Amino acid sequence: MEKTQLTSQTSLMVILLVGFFFVILGYTNSKKNTNNKSYIVGNRDETIFSLTASLSASALGAWILFGPASAATWGGIGAVIGYSCGTAAPMLFLLNFGPKIRKEFPQGMSITDFVKKRFGLEILKIIIILILFYLTIFLIAEVTAIAFLLNLISNTPLWMTSGLTLIICLLYILKGGFKLSIITDKYQFSIIVVLIFFSLFLILNNLEMNSYKLISKNVPNLLSEKNFVNYTAGLTFFIAVAATNLFHQGNWQRVFAAKDNSVLKKSLIYSSIISFLIVFWMGYTGLISFSLEPNVNPDLAFFSLIFSNNSFVIIIILILALALTLSTIDTLINAISSLIIINGKVINNYFIGKEIKNKVNKLILLLSFFVFILASKGYSILYLFLLADLLCCAAVITIFYGFINKKFDFKIAKISIISGLISGLLFFPNQTFQSSILVGNIISQDNLSPLISTNLLFISFLVALFVPLIIIMTYCLRNSFR
Repeated sequence: MEKTQLTSQTSLMVILLVGFFFVILGYTNSKKNTNNKSYIVGNRDETIFSLTASLSASALGAWILFGPASAATWGGIGAVIGYSCGTAAPMLFLLNFGPKIRKEFPQGMSITDFVKKRFGLEILKIIIILILFYLTIFLIAEVTAIAFLLNLISNTPLWMTSGLTLIICLLYILKGGFKLSIITDKYQFSIIVVLIFFSLFLILNNLEMNSYKLISKNVPNLLSEKNFVNYTAGLTFFIAVAATNLFHQGNWQRVFAAKDNSVLKKSLIYSSIISFLIVFWMGYTGLISFSLEPNVNPDLAFFSLIFSNNSFVIIIILILALALTLSTIDTLINAISSLIIINGKVINNYFIGKEIKNKVNKLILLLSFFVFILASKGYSILYLFLLADLLCCAAVITIFYGFINKKFDFKIAKISIISGLISGLLFFPNQTFQSSILVGNIISQDNLSPLISTNLLFISFLVALFVPLIIIMTYCLRNSFR
């Protein structure tokens, strides 16, 4: 795919104009935050439309422009289905769990409220670290995605886009808080829908390009039920995405912000359907792209289908991508801020007192500089997500089992989480996906089956998920015989 002809100046001007719009929104709505609770969950009166739009927009960041299509080029239809189902599954899970936790914690603001009550401070500290790490990685991936896009279409340096995007988002979200995130999500959700229909029009305009038969003819392995990778990739992405989003503080803020349980349930159903369809389509574009050009850069699979030398088209794509990015970044920054405000005493004595929000804002500024540095490096967006996903995956069964078993021993919980983390990281592949800490370094690949070395990503998520499960089952069986 050839680079387009937009200048850096034009691209940066588009960022500034879009950013200016959201900054104005931020300052005009900042007066709605009367205290820390309103900053975190608003007035707990969100309606179906606002909640559906916010859940969808926050879930569908700029990563959908790169991740699903990239995964499809090597994981086939299995990766597309797994990615789609994994994105939708947490919302369906919350259909049952959300109302129950709202009943138990009517003034709750985070999943950490539940963790603290059920497991105590030790487990709470571990979960806070995991959530903060995941949200930070998510933030890096989002900023990297928009920086990568600007570099693609106009050769704008990664650091320039990263810095400008972060500054714009910080200007409005630190002032506006959760309520502003909801308001901007409505605009940004509308723009996401436009992006999808725009891409559908451009791609489906050429029916031959979109032919299922063409994909079957040129890259049959990506659709074949006999291709083992299709299954492993599908399961990997389902486990990774589903487990991680259950810890997303932004989702929990919206659970507690719903007007009532009826609104919450309907919004979760609608947003799960929307998310599934959008991610599936974006993944499917990867199959189309790979069938047309087997040598396509996986990260650019989607763009290879829609880019042209028409500057107007490129500007539209840029505006839509910016909306995607900002909708997710403002959710992530507000989620990180709220998590620290809620759990300040647990994190550090520094975060105690009336000026806690100002202290948190200073930390966010420092964190943003860290994000800026890493986003400027241009790391693989998909790889960054997978690393964060693995860590959350190691804790998901333990934490939510605690909701079922209220007498679950916190020491066993601690052991199961740490064991899941260590075992998963031992198998987690490097960026070449050919070796890991254990396979290829501690143990020679020559001594292992090729099936192991070629499926390290899949294995890492399996062990991170099931090692804690085995420990929990052993604990339960031991107690049943007492």
